[in-house]
Amino acid sequence: MSPLAPFGARLRAAMDARGPLCVGIDPHASLLADWGLNDDVAGLEAFTRTVVDALAGTVAVFKPQSAFFERFGSRGIAVLERAVADLRDAGALVVMDAKRGDIGSTMAAYAETYLRADSPLFSDALTVSPYLGYGSLRPAVDLARESGTGLFVLALTSNPEGAEVQRATREDGRTIGATMLAHLARDNAGAEPMGSFGAVVGATLGNLSSYDLDINGPLLAPGIGAQGATPADLPRVFGAAVRNVVPNVSRGVLRHGPDAEALREAALRYADEVREATGA
Repeated sequence: MSPLAPFGARLRAAMDARGPLCVGIDPHASLLADWGLNDDVAGLEAFTRTVVDALAGTVAVFKPQSAFFERFGSRGIAVLERAVADLRDAGALVVMDAKRGDIGSTMAAYAETYLRADSPLFSDALTVSPYLGYGSLRPAVDLARESGTGLFVLALTSNPEGAEVQRATREDGRTIGATMLAHLARDNAGAEPMGSFGAVVGATLGNLSSYDLDINGPLLAPGIGAQGATPADLPRVFGAAVRNVVPNVSRGVLRHGPDAEALREAALRYADEVREATGA
């Protein structure tokens, strides 16, 4: 397999070509029921197949939530493996939402699961948790550089509980979230058109002008749609860094299924609204 170009460069090209949108694939039980599917492996497979067939050739980025596949054991993981391969074959990028985080050889094994080119779950990027210390992510950072993949590090998440950790203040006066952003900026230094090491920053958080979001890397922004944020909110939340935002929409698109055309129309509409709001 030929080495991949760096994830940051591939992400920029994909969003320029297909629109700045990431669609989450979150087959939770209530959504399966809304689609008239059973909460079992057959329902999981039907849901996932419909999303992939409808959107793989249209949307720039997909973010499958690993937990909703893992709960069905090895048969669920098999559905995920096929979806990842089919999405990437169709030219889309895949961000595996697994939020892995550990130390040493365990972190290295997580990285190999998702970022090694010959892995069955090989993805273009992986979400990771840095709260054993940013340095604990080094095996994943190193493998991502080697394999042309990327990371999205939890920095300023949209869940209310996140603030007790991410907005806690260190002895030097900097918050933990700001510290993670500074680490990412260092790992992205000099990369063009942008680096491969991104942050997860909630689109529902309001004005973040007190944080330096200019990390020269992508900002994965959950919260648009069902959680209340809109594409029009993005410039206010992200300021000058808005061009590097990767807006994530899950239920806002998926609720239009199982009709394939309705799914495509919803995804295209969100991508157009993001373009209009951000000038991307």
